[in-house]
Amino acid sequence: MERRQSCYMNTYFEEVKPSCMWLGLSGTRGEALSSRRAVESGQRTALPVSVEIDQYAIEVLDFSSHYGSENSMSYTMRNLAGGPNVYPSFGDFTQTAVFRAYGTWWEQCASAPPPFHRTPKSFHSQDYIELAFEEPVYPTAVEVLETYHPGAIVQITACSLNPFSQNPPADVRWEVLWAGEPTKVLTPQARQFSPSIKQLSFPTNLIRLEANSSLLKYYTELDAVVLRGQRERPIMSLYKMPRIDICDLSDSDEELLDPGTSFRRAGDEKYMDLVNGYFDRLPYELIQLIVSHLTLPDLCRLAQTCKLFHQHCCDPLQYTQLSLQPYWPRLNDSSLGYLQSRCTLLQRLNLSWTGGRGALTLTGFSSFMKACGGNLVCLELSCCHFLNEVCLEVISQTCSGLQELNLSSCDRLHPQAFTHISNLTRLRRLVLYRTKIEQTAMLSILTFCTELRHLNLGSCVMIEDYDVVVSMLAVRCRSLRSLDLWRCRNLTERGLAELAVGCRLLEELDLGWCSTLQSSSGCFQHLACNLPHLRKLFLTANRTVCDSDIEELAANCHALQHLDILGTRMVTSTSLRKLLQACPKLLLLDVSFCSQVDARIVQELSGLFPNVAIKKSFTQ
Repeated sequence: MERRQSCYMNTYFEEVKPSCMWLGLSGTRGEALSSRRAVESGQRTALPVSVEIDQYAIEVLDFSSHYGSENSMSYTMRNLAGGPNVYPSFGDFTQTAVFRAYGTWWEQCASAPPPFHRTPKSFHSQDYIELAFEEPVYPTAVEVLETYHPGAIVQITACSLNPFSQNPPADVRWEVLWAGEPTKVLTPQARQFSPSIKQLSFPTNLIRLEANSSLLKYYTELDAVVLRGQRERPIMSLYKMPRIDICDLSDSDEELLDPGTSFRRAGDEKYMDLVNGYFDRLPYELIQLIVSHLTLPDLCRLAQTCKLFHQHCCDPLQYTQLSLQPYWPRLNDSSLGYLQSRCTLLQRLNLSWTGGRGALTLTGFSSFMKACGGNLVCLELSCCHFLNEVCLEVISQTCSGLQELNLSSCDRLHPQAFTHISNLTRLRRLVLYRTKIEQTAMLSILTFCTELRHLNLGSCVMIEDYDVVVSMLAVRCRSLRSLDLWRCRNLTERGLAELAVGCRLLEELDLGWCSTLQSSSGCFQHLACNLPHLRKLFLTANRTVCDSDIEELAANCHALQHLDILGTRMVTSTSLRKLLQACPKLLLLDVSFCSQVDARIVQELSGLFPNVAIKKSFTQ
């Protein structure tokens, strides 16, 4: 029984009999038939009586992004530890957990990478958070208290690993409790989201929520998560039939060994050579085009059906880009080893979220990269906590032509590891959001990686002096198109002025929560005068932004599409009207918590400029 369960949980990429199918929980033929007879004859055994218990999360173990700062509790994922702070109230509260992005605004930016081919349509997740609870239980419900713009949760999974155990199991299993599609709730009111979940065969105290906020009008806010369950396995689950392998019920092994037997028994000898129908008469390129529409698991399954499809499904041209992120629960060293021979022409690779808790090792990753990384131009490694300095060294030595590298939220990488990135001199896009990169390593990267077009340093709290960094950018990376400095601590007017003069091609600039910048110095007006190509500008939570700054943007930045001035006290409707009239491409304007822009003004401007999404958050 245990052997078959582990087989069922194995990765899609392992070779199995092509004629096997699985139904329900696996078990031997004898176990299945015995269980059926027991149920049909009405037999009952003594069953444990268990009481349901409710638990709030006691610790946030991991997450992909958050709106808040690394050094405070406002809008951070850490707010999901413990009971509710806001519920049943609703509105924009700092005591909740908020992801970094919402809507489709970020996907529309020039800095956004193109989507990966073959991503399953059922994979919707953009963010995640992992929560630990005190006591392992067999879940009967998971309740998410959403207090603002609900509807982002798309998947809830449970793990067999007890994160507090001193002796973790060798085989860590993840089971999907519930999965759905992104939803658009019409009202922003609070709700208690508790979908029907499947029953587990193991107790859990580690729950993972995955989210997609693309349909939401504003940031979703989560207040608390409740895990309800029983200490003993629920009674009804003991009556469920074990899963039966069709191979166990076959009366003859001969038919399984030769799938073409039944076809040849038809008796028409002239078709014996067409065991694939007329498929093998199609041009090679046409068959390649057909199989290119399959997802990766289906491609691996099809390869097991016959020699013809094995040849096509193993052709390296089918693997020029590969996204393994949707399969993060099952991906391990063996999976990479299985794919290695097929990926010799690999150009774009997405391993984001993979390899956690020992699933990928240095040996497995290094072997794959050395065999398949020579042609890579794009490497996505967001939230890959298996990475260490040796891994980055392997990347720098193997992937000499790499142009895009994403290390977002790899917050366990030692600062010294980032020095190897400077060897990737062809880099054009580098994402270091929520990493521990230090100033010395960053300056080294800018010295050698002069072709950078897109750089994300959001929430990089280990950089001591951002003025020095942006000054180097202005000198070395004059072709820069986007720069994210979200929540950088110490950027001043001097550094911003040098950036505006040196990087005049900038289209996106995020200065959200850069509290050291003061409008009275004229820095924002100077910025608007020198960056006429700006399409996105975030001045979030800078209370000094004033009408003069907005009017300067209106006069110079006619291509502006996204502007966030949340929290300013000095902007009025007069300057906003000028901006809306002068910037016909404007799509997003966030004036939340702008004290001189009330709901009446927002309603009036929205009526005059219906193509602009004007955001006005509120607190109940």
